[in-house]
Amino acid sequence: MSYTRRKVRTGQVASDKMNKTVVVVVGTSRHHSFYKKLVKHNKKYKAHDENNACRTGDKVKIMETRPLSKEKRWRVIEIISKGELAEAKPEVTDDTSLHQTQNS
Repeated sequence: MSYTRRKVRTGQVASDKMNKTVVVVVGTSRHHSFYKKLVKHNKKYKAHDENNACRTGDKVKIMETRPLSKEKRWRVIEIISKGELAEAKPEVTDDTSLHQTQNS
């Protein structure tokens, strides 16, 4: 891998509703300076997804880049794993049985 000064983060896609943009949540944990307890922090980054390949729940690697818009300064470089989202399929219901239960 070539030497680069750009930051790289790994996180989970929280939203993919924008065109060519995803919101990635990166979680970090640090020890509190006084209490020495492990404190978790979450930060959201807007990242550029050129092919709209990322979906909510995917684990991705993002890299710092030049400003692409007002808030977008990161880009997706790799999809590490696909999310475990269950897609709801519409079930076929019999209308006559629905009316019978409501009228009874």
